Amino acid sequence: MDHNPNSSKAGRKSGEKNRRNQMKALYSKLNSLVPHQPPMEMVSLADQLEGAENYIKKLQQNLEEMKQKKNCLMELYSSNSSSKISINSNPGEPIKIPNIEIHVTGSALDVVLITGPDCQFMFTEIIRILHQEGAEVVNASYSVTDRSMIHTIHSKIGECALEYEAGRISERLRKFVYGVN
Repeated sequence: MDHNPNSSKAGRKSGEKNRRNQMKALYSKLNSLVPHQPPMEMVSLADQLEGAENYIKKLQQNLEEMKQKKNCLMELYSSNSSSKISINSNPGEPIKIPNIEIHVTGSALDVVLITGPDCQFMFTEIIRILHQEGAEVVNASYSVTDRSMIHTIHSKIGECALEYEAGRISERLRKFVYGVN
């Protein structure tokens, strides 16, 4: 049996080179699937992998939020009588879910949002809209009942043009919750 140390060394080198080339092709393929801004300088492989990981985590989070939104919408549209709840202040008067109440007092803008248990996305979207409109969220809380969640958001709007700002924000929030165009 003839063992040539040079041929086994060359075989290992060749195998390692093939492995590196295959890994390079896989990294390139992964990088091409991840949207990114054109880099001003070369990005290291570790940074590319970290970017891919962050992108996948963001996709997973978006998927979870969309599932919540879908479940909420399915619940709202599939049930006719079960989508009504009674609020303690008017026990005989059912309110359709989701429901939003907006109260403006001076520079304070208070929002009460009533949703189903699977509609957490609505709360986060209301917060996002308030921030986009320049309102400062001072406090936000929620309580859970059997078939609903009651979210309360206290915010402060700018001192100038209060009525105009409050009206614009209120309209945008109602459009989001009720889907009115």
